Amino acid sequence: MKKKGQVILIDNDPHVCRAAGQTLTLAGFETHSFQEAVSALKQIQKDWPGVIVTDVRMEPLDGFDFLEQVMERDADLPVILITGHGEVSMAVEAMRKGAYDFIEKPLSTKHLVDVVSRAQEKRQLVLDNRSLRARIDEKEGLDSIIIGRNAGIAQLRRQILNIADTDTDVLIRGETGTGKELVARCLHEQSSRCTQQFVAINCGAIAETIIENELFGHDPGAFTGADKVYIGKFEQADGGTLFLDEIESMPNALQVRLLRVLQERTIERLGGSRVISLDLRIVAASKKNLKQACEEGLFREDLYYRLNVANLEIPPLRNRVEDIPLLYSLFIERAAKRLGRPVPEITSGLLHQLMQRRWTGNVRELENAAERHVLGLEDSCSLAQDASEASENKLALIDKINAFEKCLIARELERNDGSITATFTSLGLPRKTLYYKMKKHGLLKNQDS
Repeated sequence: MKKKGQVILIDNDPHVCRAAGQTLTLAGFETHSFQEAVSALKQIQKDWPGVIVTDVRMEPLDGFDFLEQVMERDADLPVILITGHGEVSMAVEAMRKGAYDFIEKPLSTKHLVDVVSRAQEKRQLVLDNRSLRARIDEKEGLDSIIIGRNAGIAQLRRQILNIADTDTDVLIRGETGTGKELVARCLHEQSSRCTQQFVAINCGAIAETIIENELFGHDPGAFTGADKVYIGKFEQADGGTLFLDEIESMPNALQVRLLRVLQERTIERLGGSRVISLDLRIVAASKKNLKQACEEGLFREDLYYRLNVANLEIPPLRNRVEDIPLLYSLFIERAAKRLGRPVPEITSGLLHQLMQRRWTGNVRELENAAERHVLGLEDSCSLAQDASEASENKLALIDKINAFEKCLIARELERNDGSITATFTSLGLPRKTLYYKMKKHGLLKNQDS
């Protein structure tokens, strides 16, 4: 039988200790029994991967003093108190001080196993989150910015590193909320231009009547009210990188002028006659298929091919389900730190719900859900959707099972630092079966000892 986890059991009554120990062992737990707390305390260190069940009335160290010392070592370690009828009020007070739960004597075997099982699940989630946090903190460069194990994300990181330190213009394709500006900034930060300006402009957020002025700038007298020089985005980005988001929204007439800038690397301000040479890289992004937009006459084909020298595709979140636990954990911690709130518990049930959602707003929507969770809004991660969206996004049972399996395997790989041996052992799978499932779900694997 695969072990469900470790339990330290402490009770100075040898009969209770033996009976409870047998119950937990039969339930699949690796149980270590003690009749006094001092010896047990020597086995407990920070990140110990188990649960503690302890009596209250003990000598020479009672349950409350023991709890206090355990909390000093690891405040997230679940401690379950065994109490007599008259000690319930004390046990409730102990819970306020950090105890996970209490169980009244005489012990109900079913209740004991249920409470310990829940506590073990919480402990594993805490340790998983710590491991994820540690991996993020240890990572450098792109791994700490563009986060994920998904094959598409790994390929994206490789592509960025491959083309970052070139002057090639880049076209980024990705749905709303996938992180197109983040990728553009990574291209800039990984290039020799990183000491110069990164200038961003959203072509879809600026009125057609003023976007040309925003990009090219103007000289005095260019139009009524233009009494001084205005430096546009092109000139601001000279020496650095200009990011044109929602390029598909750019007016057709301005697309012609942009094509000329791309070809000649020069501009003329509105109302001016001086040709200004530029040294800049242009990174454009679109949430639409520009090739299709060209076929529909909505985007200039010559500009598309001029921009499409290097094309980066950002996968939507629904196609990288295995990254949701890592991303959500990170967003929860960031939001808690920013808002000055405690980090809330992330249960396996919650992760299962998160994994089933379609996430039309992608990573940005997931980040917003994490912030609402930190704020204590109960419906923040609800699967409730309006009827039209629900009807569109219903998943067959087999799809839900496959998505959950993919998420579970990915979490174990992350927790085991990519070790295949540790992963198939923890999942209770034969090595061959794990390889088959990883291939089926498109999960990357590191070489393992």
